[in-house]
Amino acid sequence: MSHEPWTLTGLHAAVRFNLMADAEPGLLPRLLAPFARRDLTPDSIEARREGDEMQVQIAMAAMPAEMVHLVEGNLRQVVGVRSVTRRQEITGVARRRAA
Repeated sequence: MSHEPWTLTGLHAAVRFNLMADAEPGLLPRLLAPFARRDLTPDSIEARREGDEMQVQIAMAAMPAEMVHLVEGNLRQVVGVRSVTRRQEITGVARRRAA
């Protein structure tokens, strides 16, 4: 059995943000701004209006893991957002460290 040091590289997160927000003009572009500022393009966006609320789901299959909490924080600050929840799975590749 080898005791070589290993490291996890290429850390990404499959992430899905679920938001409840006020149904108002301009909401969707404001929700996409945190992604655009970081040169990220969501894989899917779903929005549904229910009375005076919007349910929005934004998903990425491979967001850089270090950006997840930054984007989530920005989403929480968007005017009209009532709640943000996220589901994520961290992925990466185990590689042997160079000696």
